[in-house]
Amino acid sequence: MSNTTPGASASSSAEADRSGGGSGEPHHFRRMVMVWAPLAVVADVLFYFLAGPHIPPGKMTSSAGGAQLDFNILFIIALPVILGVWIFMGYSIWSWRASRLPGDPEVSPNSHGNFKVQFGWIAGTSSIVIGLFVFGTLQLIVPAGAGGGEGPTPIWTPQSGTVLPVQVIAQQWKFTYRYPTFGGFETTSLVLPNDTTIAFHVTSLDVIHDFWAYQLGVKADANPQADNVAFTTTNHVGGFTVRCDELCGLWHGAMFNYGKVVSKAAFETWAETTKTALADNTKYLPPFAWTYIPDANGADGLYYPDNVDPYSKIEIYGAQKTKV
Repeated sequence: MSNTTPGASASSSAEADRSGGGSGEPHHFRRMVMVWAPLAVVADVLFYFLAGPHIPPGKMTSSAGGAQLDFNILFIIALPVILGVWIFMGYSIWSWRASRLPGDPEVSPNSHGNFKVQFGWIAGTSSIVIGLFVFGTLQLIVPAGAGGGEGPTPIWTPQSGTVLPVQVIAQQWKFTYRYPTFGGFETTSLVLPNDTTIAFHVTSLDVIHDFWAYQLGVKADANPQADNVAFTTTNHVGGFTVRCDELCGLWHGAMFNYGKVVSKAAFETWAETTKTALADNTKYLPPFAWTYIPDANGADGLYYPDNVDPYSKIEIYGAQKTKV
């Protein structure tokens, strides 16, 4: 015969329910998963089809498309994680708020750790991190990088038999572009043909700059006396912006211009017309080289003697000695 009165038994049962124990306690983890799983699937599907195609930098080039793919995969992985954290926080606030447990907050006698949850969280997050590491490494190797500067000796070269070299010359505070396959003319207009693999050879005449063609997905440091190579393949026509992404002096923020990708026929016409129009200027440029001695604007600090490997045979470049 039990010594517990019916009233005491009911009171103990109610207290157990309030404190998190008792046979009537719901399966909280299952509840959270039932809310989280469909929301995560819907969020990923909506993102992939509605936002994914518009994630910058777009798909103007192969490297830009690769960067967009990387961003989309990161978002698709991150959305379920974010939703899981939010749902857990919201459910905890709602289910275990102080107003549902009268009296001072205290640890329930039924509180305990859960090895399965702990192991699952550690295993899941570790798998995500290791998976992203493997994915990122493969993306740098298999599709030949993401348009970053590869240095003077690239670890990979394009498989295309026809690669258009374009030299990017940075200086305080502008970019100019030289086309060695069209007589070596130099212009402030960056025009590229569509459906063509481009080899950007990036260098500087003075301080360190950075060539960032945003919509092309190409970014490479411009260092004096260094030929920093970056490859990409154009996929469709359109305009893009070029900015300096390395603090290079007073007017760094104003160091930008614009370029465009045009059809192959339009590019050939532009290149031949520009070559002819700039012929008188081109003959005064230094012979084409992948780097140039950085003395054009007096930036050598008297390090390079005047008239040694000069830019022009008719004008003296370099810092002039001051008279004391």
